[in-house]
This record gives sequence, structure tokens and C-alpha cells, in this order.
Amino acid sequence: MKYLQTSLHVGDNDCASDALRPEQLAAIHVRELQQKIDELAPDAPPDSRLRLTLEYCYALLEGHLFREAWESARQALDTAVSEGLWTQGVEACDIMFQSEQEQSIKALAHGIWLGVTFPVDPELSVAMLQHLIDESPDRSDGAAVSAAVACYLVDLRATGNQRDELVFFTQQMLGQVARRHSQVEDQEIFEFWMQQLELDNPDKFLPRLAKVLNLLTEGDWWFDRDRLRAQIPE
Repeated sequence: MKYLQTSLHVGDNDCASDALRPEQLAAIHVRELQQKIDELAPDAPPDSRLRLTLEYCYALLEGHLFREAWESARQALDTAVSEGLWTQGVEACDIMFQSEQEQSIKALAHGIWLGVTFPVDPELSVAMLQHLIDESPDRSDGAAVSAAVACYLVDLRATGNQRDELVFFTQQMLGQVARRHSQVEDQEIFEFWMQQLELDNPDKFLPRLAKVLNLLTEGDWWFDRDRLRAQIPE
């Protein structure tokens, strides 16, 4: 899977020089990508420029240049939203979240809103919701709601092999959240837990997610959600 990947552990390197090598490679990659961006024609399509810019931002993250990654991704988000490039908008928010800056949680909320509202790659939407679950306390209803939304989006959007992989992943994720939230272990209690928290009804859990996101942004949204809703495909 592209967005849901296991973490790499630097501690597995054999020596200090090995530990530095990924950052050195990232620095080379950053320079290469910056050169490609600089060489783009002024009238290059916005999606082509955005793809390179986001790849550049991810390379900055790999090189631990977090502030630079944030600033470039923040500009990329505005461009993506203005052009209706929703996947790139979510990716920009993902970069800002991973940059670990003061407003990273706010960026995560924006990315989740875009990823739930628009028909982007369901794996990307699930990855953003997984971030929120990881940031939530064990007994948080917000984590439970996020897991339920992830399952719902996969059921709604995913097809083929991706669907099989994501159904398994999100069901495991929901089970882990249930254990963290209420020590749920068996199927009968799990079903009761789902009903009690109304996690089996999208008319209930989707508005609850909206409330969580509004709390995370403190009501300070970087784009006009009503205007963007008018662009939702039929």
C-alpha cells in the first residue's frame, strides 16, 4: 500500500555512518527535485507542478527539514484547493501534520475533512484518520468515530484488491480502538459497543467527526467549506 506503511527504525543500522546515509540521500533528492521545479515552464499545468512540489516536501521530511516542508506544503494546499485537486490537498495536509509544527494537528483536521468530503484514494483518507487515532487518548470517542468513518469510506469507495486490503486493515484498526476504548475482546461485546456508540450509523458518526474536526481547528478553517461543498461531484 502507498500511504499505509510500516515505520522504519533507524536503530537497525549497523553503524553511525549508515544512520546518516538516508539524510544524505534525502538532501540529494531535495536538490534534484528543486531543480526540476525551477525548470518547469511558467505555464506548466498546476497538477504537474503540485506533484513535483509535494514530492519535494516529502523529501524535505526525509531530510528532517520540517519547517521548510511545512511552508512549502502550506502553499501547495492553497493551490490544490483553488484548482480542485483534492488528493494533492490531502497530501499537503499530511506533510504539514508530519512536519510536527505548532499547527500540525489543525493541518491534520483539514486533511481529514478533504479526504472524507471528496472521493480521493480511500487509502489516503484512511491514513489521515489513522493519524488522528494515533494522536487520541485510549478512551477517546473521537478515535472510535475515526475508525468507524475509515471502515465506512472503504466500504463506499474501495474496489478490487485494494478493497480486500483496506477492509482487513480498517477492521483490525476498529478492533484495536475498541480494546483501547473499552477493553472489548469478544464479538458479542464488540457489536454491543458499536451500537452503544452509534458507530453502525453514518448519519450519527459523520456529524460527530465534523464536531471533532471543528474542535481541532478551533473553528479557524483555511478554506471556505461551503464553497468547496458546492464542488462535490454528483
